[in-house]
Amino acid sequence: MNVSIKPMTIEHYSQALNLWRTTTGVGVNDRDDAQSIADFLARNPGASQAAISEDLVLGTVLAGTDGRRGYLHHLAVAEAARGQGIGHRLVGAALQVLASWGIRRSHIMVFKDNEIGQQWWENQGWNRRDDLVLMTSAD
Repeated sequence: MNVSIKPMTIEHYSQALNLWRTTTGVGVNDRDDAQSIADFLARNPGASQAAISEDLVLGTVLAGTDGRRGYLHHLAVAEAARGQGIGHRLVGAALQVLASWGIRRSHIMVFKDNEIGQQWWENQGWNRRDDLVLMTSAD
């Protein structure tokens, strides 16, 4: 399978949303609407990545920064395309863009019950942080 990794654009959105909705461990909410994703992509130009094969989106990672740290969201690879290094390539491409902006450390948030996702990130060399508690503002 010939898969290219390229910057994600809003044209990838509908396929990406379907992928996120069908990937166990990826949470989708009302902040994942087309306009919010378009705004995110515009604020972080070229950082988010898509894995494409014959015009099909097989994987994504959203990548952004607060100017100090990078943040990765919605890493997803279609089940039929897993085990080929696509997730590793997506993350590598995103981190390369962030590094070109001077961002040397990034974070990923993984659901507590997503054991497969946690293991994948640990296998990629990422460290679990048990010293932090994530808190989110109310709507």
